[in-house]
Amino acid sequence: MGMVAGIFNWSGGKDSTLALHHVLQHQRFDVRYLLTTVNQTYNRVSMHGVRESLLIQQAESLGIPLYQIKLPESPDMTTYELEMHKHMSILKAAGITHSIFGDLFLDDLKTYRETKLAEIGMIAEFPLWKRNTTEVLREFISLGYKTVVVCAQQGLEDFCGRTIDESFLADLPEGIDPCGENGEFHTFVFDGPLFKKPIGFTLGEKIFKDFPSLVGESPQGYWYIDLIPLR
Repeated sequence: MGMVAGIFNWSGGKDSTLALHHVLQHQRFDVRYLLTTVNQTYNRVSMHGVRESLLIQQAESLGIPLYQIKLPESPDMTTYELEMHKHMSILKAAGITHSIFGDLFLDDLKTYRETKLAEIGMIAEFPLWKRNTTEVLREFISLGYKTVVVCAQQGLEDFCGRTIDESFLADLPEGIDPCGENGEFHTFVFDGPLFKKPIGFTLGEKIFKDFPSLVGESPQGYWYIDLIPLR
């Protein structure tokens, strides 16, 4: 049986990376594109705040073409859905049948993704769904991936700029999901088994920003640390 054509919804973070790792290992999907939404005002990854140039370097190092969807800075739900529908329809017409996500839980978000994709006849896949988040993070670390926290909600700003390792896990306050799956923090992966070469950066300034989110997360303020590309 041949591989199924899919796109991978790529945030650049650790859950995306581990899900992609499993997908490529199992060889069920031919991953045609890494699909990322980018803030067209600042040319940064939506929500994560990572510069587009680092996202491009990630895709190059992974050897999978990048498919960017440019969105306004704070899109309303209608704008977001129209843009997504337009692009997913283009991809469906190109023979892509599956859309793969790194989500771990949040049932509402999973249902939303499945419903929207079903409207255009595509299927959502969730390789890490319902796995224990501590186990997920430990597997990610043990495989040799390296990731840095690029944004964190209020109260966790000291974690911005930290590389995730076992001591990170030990330092997380009680009640914070080890994978930040409730939107507590987001990451940028810069090295590991899937990468042909590491992505170089230095840490820049840390800023606070109110950021109304789209689905699955309550709007709140986030601290962002700028990653400055070395090339």
